[in-house]
Amino acid sequence: MVTVFNTHNTILNNYIAEMRDVSIQKDALRFRKNIERIGQLMAYEISKKITYSSAQITTPLGLAKENVIAEQPVLATILRAGLPFHYGMLSVFDKAENAFITAFRKYSSETEFSVEIQYMACPDLTGKTLILCDPMLASGSSMFGVYEKMLKNGKPAKVHIASIIASQKAVDFVSSKFGTDVDIWIGAVDKELNSHSYIVPGLGDAGDLAFGEKL
Repeated sequence: MVTVFNTHNTILNNYIAEMRDVSIQKDALRFRKNIERIGQLMAYEISKKITYSSAQITTPLGLAKENVIAEQPVLATILRAGLPFHYGMLSVFDKAENAFITAFRKYSSETEFSVEIQYMACPDLTGKTLILCDPMLASGSSMFGVYEKMLKNGKPAKVHIASIIASQKAVDFVSSKFGTDVDIWIGAVDKELNSHSYIVPGLGDAGDLAFGEKL
C-alpha cells in the first residue's frame, strides 16, 4: 500500500510547502519543526494500522475498557536529517523502541555512488512492527540497504516506510524490493531525479537545512 498525503487537502500540505519555499526554509528552527509536525501526523495515520487489544482501565469512579496498542513499534531513523522526523513520531508512539542508522553516499564518480552504513543501534526486530523513517527518499537504495542491514537483528512482522518527499523512481524501487509486506507513507511524490540522484523539484539537502551545512 502506498499513501501519498498531498493528494488530499490537509494541513500537512502547508508544512511541505514551507519546507520547499526557499524564502522560508532558511529558518532552520521552522524547517525542523515542520519535519517534526509531519512526523506526528504520519504517526497518527500509521497508528490506525497497528494491532490493538482490549484493556481494562481503573478510573477514580470505576472500570473502563479501551483498545490500546498491543505491542509498541520500533521507530528506526536514518541519520541526520531524520532526527526531527523521528522525534515527531516518538511524541506519538511515546513508548516505542528506537533504532538509529547512518547511511551516506560514497561517490566513485561524479554521478555513481554506493551506500555506506557505518553505525547501527537497533533492538531485536523479530516479529515486531518496524517504522523506517527518512525525510527524503531519492533513489530508494539507502532505505533498502539500511533495511537489509537491520535484518541481522531479526525479521519484523510488518514494515512501514515513511518519507516526506520521494521520487516516483524511489517509490517504484522500494515497492518492488519490499513487496506486498510493506506500507509506504509519503508526503509528496516528485517525478524527477537529476544526474546526481537528487529529487527535483524536491527541497534541497534536508540535513543541511535542518542542522547546517557540512564539509
